[in-house]
Amino acid sequence: MTEMRWDVAPGDRPTIPASEQRASSGFVVYTIGLLLAVILTVTSFWVANTSAIWPPGAPAGLAVLAIAQMGVHLVFFLHITTGPDSTNNVLALAFGVLIVFLVLAGSLVIMADLNQNMMPHTEMMNLQMQR
Repeated sequence: MTEMRWDVAPGDRPTIPASEQRASSGFVVYTIGLLLAVILTVTSFWVANTSAIWPPGAPAGLAVLAIAQMGVHLVFFLHITTGPDSTNNVLALAFGVLIVFLVLAGSLVIMADLNQNMMPHTEMMNLQMQR
């Protein structure tokens, strides 16, 4: 039987043979990811609460930090890479992004249609008074 390795994502093949790998290599990767995630989170709170940044530029800065945060999580914690062994992970991620986009876009279309077709409050009050 083969030995299960918990520090390697499914489909990832380590470049170093298992006999030569250090036991702490996974710990180091997760620690680096944690530190980067904490730094990005603290920076996001700082950008949102500071007056040192031009106020209209703060949303753009937060968007950049959010994208960087997603990248850190994908690479360090979910082990999404561009390697040939990671194709299924990338396809699953792309499918998830597509579904989220479709749900958001569909919800916005439905809400815009409802907003356009709803009767204004004043006309509704006039209908009640005519009875």
